[in-house]
Amino acid sequence: MCLEQPESFSSDKVTQIVEIEMEDVFEEALIDIDNDDAKNPLAGVEYVGDLYAYYRKMEVYSCVSPNYMEQQSEINGNMRGVLIDWIIEVHDKFELKEETLFLTVHLLDRFLDKQVVGKNKLQLVGLVAFLIAGKYEEILPPLVQELVIISYETYTKKDVIEMEKLMLNTLQYNMSFPTAYVFMRRFLKATQADKKLEELSFFLIELCLVEYEMLKNSPSFMAAAAIYTAQCTLYGVKEWSTTCEWHTGYSEESLMKCAKLIVRYHEKAKTGGLIAVHNKYNASKFGYVAKVEPAYFLVQDS
Repeated sequence: MCLEQPESFSSDKVTQIVEIEMEDVFEEALIDIDNDDAKNPLAGVEYVGDLYAYYRKMEVYSCVSPNYMEQQSEINGNMRGVLIDWIIEVHDKFELKEETLFLTVHLLDRFLDKQVVGKNKLQLVGLVAFLIAGKYEEILPPLVQELVIISYETYTKKDVIEMEKLMLNTLQYNMSFPTAYVFMRRFLKATQADKKLEELSFFLIELCLVEYEMLKNSPSFMAAAAIYTAQCTLYGVKEWSTTCEWHTGYSEESLMKCAKLIVRYHEKAKTGGLIAVHNKYNASKFGYVAKVEPAYFLVQDS
């Protein structure tokens, strides 16, 4: 009785088959995140790809020098962090849009990148960036007199208006660059995020706003890194799907170094000197996500 000999596979043949099978898995795993919005005219599904391609192009021109503090003689990165921490607290009390906060920080950095500012004027610059961002994003922005009051009348209405003129002229009235918020909304959609993941992602990226060293990264990169870290934090494992990589343009490997820094920021969020973000997200309206344990395994994993 003769039995047929099974076909022998070389290691190269096996590798080729595995690669083909993995390619099939990746193709199947890629999700059309706009499918559910196909009939929603407000979603702009026909244009969303072009819009985000444009945002990615424009963010290159919106980035400031990561070393701009070297030209400042009276202020430094730590003072910037204290100012933004205070702005986050003020923004939360005014209950303004998230877009306004991100635009405020963006305007602040672009202005400080171009203009030398004295220590006694730094808070005024922050107030005016907040005012301009509010005018750009909000239906009912903060009033100048309200900003004078929250500064404990350190500055007058005239001071605010004069600084507003200077900032707008310095920035050439260009407020329309994409911030990390723009990319957060798209990338969260790619993760099919629930409310908790969304809130944790914003908690983590707001922790990054106060960190001067994060200016070396583009807005889209920061958005992707914050969301990746949030997924790892919630799920307890490394989580970055093919769909996420496709829509963000960043691989898990490229995000890892930044993610480890974000874990460190998360770790010190409630014990450091800058705790406005922790206090903000340690509330019921944000699901108390500030209480979630950091993803220590990312830091421990070499």
